[in-house]
Amino acid sequence: MWGAAASGIGSAAASAVGTAAGDETYQFAKEIINNLSCKVDNEADYDLEYNYGRLIKQAKELYACRDDILAQAKTKLVTQVYEAWISRVMKCEEEVQELETKYKKEKSNKRTWSQFFRGLSESRTNLSQSMAEECKTLHNLWVEGKSDIGIVVEKLPERVIIMHGPKSEDKIFLDSTVEEILGHLRDKNVKRIGLWGMSGIGKTTIMQSLNNNEDTAKMFDIVIWVTVSKDWNLEKLQHKIADRLKLNMEGITDPNEIAQLICRDLKSKRCLLLLDEVREVLDLPLIGMCESEKDSKVVVATRNYHVCCDMETDSEINVKRLSEADAWKMFKVKVGRNVNLPGIEPIAKLVVSECAGLPLLIDKVASMFRRKDNFHLWSDGLRSLRRWPSIKIQGINELIECLKFCYEDLDDEVKKVCFLYGAIYPEDYEIYIDYLLECWRAEGFIHDTSEFRVARDKGHSILEELISVSLLEKSAKMNHVRMNKVIRNMALKISRSCNFKILVKPREGLQEAPNEVEWQQANRISLMDNKLCTLPEMPDCNELSTLLLQRNQDLIVIPESFFGCMQNLRVLDLHGTGITSLPSSISCLKCLKALYLHSCSCLMELRYLEGLEHLEVLDIRDTSLNHFPIQIGRLNQLKCLRMSLTNFGIRHSSNVEYCRNVFSSLLLLEELLIDVHPNNQSWEVTIKAISEGVAKLTHLTSLSICFPTVDCLKSFISTSQLWKDFRFTFQFSVGYHDMTPYKILDCFKYQIRKCLKFANGEGVDPIISDVLLETDAFELIGHKGTSRLSDFGIESINKMRGCLIEGCNEIEMIVDGNRVERSVLICLEKMFINNVPNLKSIWEGPVHNGSLSQLTTLTLCKCLKLKKIFSGGMIKQLSRLERLKVEDCPEIEEIIAASENNDLKPDALPELKMLELSDLPRVKSIWTSDSLEWPSLKKIKIFRCQMLTKLPFNNENAIYLRCIEADQTWWSALACQDDATEQRLRSLWFQSP
Repeated sequence: MWGAAASGIGSAAASAVGTAAGDETYQFAKEIINNLSCKVDNEADYDLEYNYGRLIKQAKELYACRDDILAQAKTKLVTQVYEAWISRVMKCEEEVQELETKYKKEKSNKRTWSQFFRGLSESRTNLSQSMAEECKTLHNLWVEGKSDIGIVVEKLPERVIIMHGPKSEDKIFLDSTVEEILGHLRDKNVKRIGLWGMSGIGKTTIMQSLNNNEDTAKMFDIVIWVTVSKDWNLEKLQHKIADRLKLNMEGITDPNEIAQLICRDLKSKRCLLLLDEVREVLDLPLIGMCESEKDSKVVVATRNYHVCCDMETDSEINVKRLSEADAWKMFKVKVGRNVNLPGIEPIAKLVVSECAGLPLLIDKVASMFRRKDNFHLWSDGLRSLRRWPSIKIQGINELIECLKFCYEDLDDEVKKVCFLYGAIYPEDYEIYIDYLLECWRAEGFIHDTSEFRVARDKGHSILEELISVSLLEKSAKMNHVRMNKVIRNMALKISRSCNFKILVKPREGLQEAPNEVEWQQANRISLMDNKLCTLPEMPDCNELSTLLLQRNQDLIVIPESFFGCMQNLRVLDLHGTGITSLPSSISCLKCLKALYLHSCSCLMELRYLEGLEHLEVLDIRDTSLNHFPIQIGRLNQLKCLRMSLTNFGIRHSSNVEYCRNVFSSLLLLEELLIDVHPNNQSWEVTIKAISEGVAKLTHLTSLSICFPTVDCLKSFISTSQLWKDFRFTFQFSVGYHDMTPYKILDCFKYQIRKCLKFANGEGVDPIISDVLLETDAFELIGHKGTSRLSDFGIESINKMRGCLIEGCNEIEMIVDGNRVERSVLICLEKMFINNVPNLKSIWEGPVHNGSLSQLTTLTLCKCLKLKKIFSGGMIKQLSRLERLKVEDCPEIEEIIAASENNDLKPDALPELKMLELSDLPRVKSIWTSDSLEWPSLKKIKIFRCQMLTKLPFNNENAIYLRCIEADQTWWSALACQDDATEQRLRSLWFQSP
């Protein structure tokens, strides 16, 4: 309105001027115009200032809204609506800046009379109107942004966050473990997997490789990695998982609510949770890891085996040290070209041996030697490495601190001293478990029980704890443990700083004993496996509690007064030395608890034992003693006796009555082992007398003895009260035969407590069937008069876990299913059939459900008439069979006969991992087609099977097969159904030497 009025007045004024009126009229008009113009100008200024203020305010509000949404967009998934909105806001920002520029320019203009009459004040009004319109646009965008509808949506977490993965040279040595874990992840029955092993063994590298693996990403919707720090707590762990899942936990502090939030989010996801460096048991449901509808899984990496068990893992994988060959390969790759310098390789191999097969240590040491470019530097480096950890070597001492944590974390002093005791043996020395536990007890580490069996059980508990925290490790040799070089170095370092004073010089080629000061300062001395030929006359070592001198074969004479100042000696090991007798000072050892003299092949007499009033363990096997040691009867504290009768009874049969009385007088005896030469019948009278004495013992818990005849066994069984109560474990050998050792025992990873060997017998004696009722493992050698194992009675053979049948010419089958109406061999885990020439089949007739359901190993060798392995229905029961070996069976044409298994399902033999076929001249097929899945098969060995020219594999089954070992001739004759299968099988072929 005011703009129009001003325009009209302006026209009137111009007209007035144009008519050249008088001055009075002109002045009057001018005054009116000035008053009106001022009024109009003030009104325009007011509108402009008002709209400018609104513009700036609403622009700031919109920009703040935009910045908030941009912040959200960093963690969320943006939409096209969001992108369009941001684009419009950016355009508005440009328009606001343009309006601001115009405003500032307008404010700087000075108005004149002429400008007023030209109508230029209209610009302010137009600018003000533009600002008002822009304000509307800004407000609408702000409202749209604040509504947050369709602008940003929750951004899904990444499926996998790639970790800093293992180097290629490390990865190749860990692939087999990664593949094993992947196999468990594919198994619907496996929910939790435990990965355990000592520090530096490569657990984190394995976990990283698993995290980054393409197969892992395909199996799961999300993979969550959490390193459980030393100072972890429930809240920290939950927040790490929640952050990875991008959960909004604003205002939520209660761990239970957080757990429910995590659980709800994972309910519909296939999640793999990787927990690294777990030091103690985690309650997964408390964290939020509940049972998922989508098959979520957890992998736990820890130093402690018990963590896996307590977290109820379905499978535990022990990460072992690298083999010598793999350690060498890894070291060469990491060191690089300098390892190829002249004269370096022999030193380099010694360097690798110092690393004890630990990938982390190999990595550290290789980086140290990588800079050494001549022989002298390598030699000096090796000397320094051998002195570690007594000297500091950069980059390595952190490992010893990690290992020391495992020691310090042991919850009592007994476990710590038991661990340190292991350092008195050489590095990687195979320590027999029973022997080690006996030494622990003799030393007083296990002192709160008088019963040997109870002490042994407690010792096993301590041993398992040390193994579970990786301070000791199980050996490949049955019932043995060992301490690796690095752990042993740590133990030696710890022993120097505490009161566990040890002098350890095993396997150092010593020809002279240590000096007097060294004897005096130590309380445990190990000089085993040296070349000592002399010992000091009477070393001053009253604090000495253990002395190990075993296998010093040149040590023939021990000075008469040698033991005079060893009143506190508790363990003395002289086995395998060249001594012919014991010195008189042996009687001074009033505290001696364990004496080992076995394999002293020159020891002909045993005297001066009367002073050993506290002796509990005596081992005199395989000596040259040719008469029964009468002094044994005076050792009334004896709890464990191991002896041989190889030479007894040949010239001194008059001692028979004394033998009977000696054993009946050893009232506290708990463990007795008596060896004989199986084919030497001269011990028959002696053993009968001994068995009569042994039958009267009331504390016996373990008995290993040979009975020359079934009647002798029957006599013992009928008179032994302990047998009637089934209160002891046993190894009974009945009959004369060639080999004393029980072959079957070495085939089990756990200890078999009750074993019977029946050699060169005839028929089925009821007493044998009675003993079989209590037997875990049975060896039937050279038997006559029966054609079936089942003739011994189904009830009798149903408890056995292992069975070896060898040299039994009349055995035609193992079980006749036509004669039984129930499950048979329901506990059998391992069966070995060797040199049974008339065996025609393992099973005849119907196979009742549950029969052979626990069988894991089946070996058939030299069964000349055997034509079929799996009879009709038998293979369906073998759900746990892992290893099948068939050797030198010339009549077999099919491993799985089609005529006996015409309805075989694809998932047959689901656990079979190893198949070994050799010297099978007629075998034409493993299975007639490629219809079986072979879901667990990993390795096949084929030797001298010239007619086997086709394998039952295609490009899709046997997905875990990793090796086909065979010679070049056989491989050249192999026919494959297509090129893809041939290419795959060729990649798996390993040429046998």
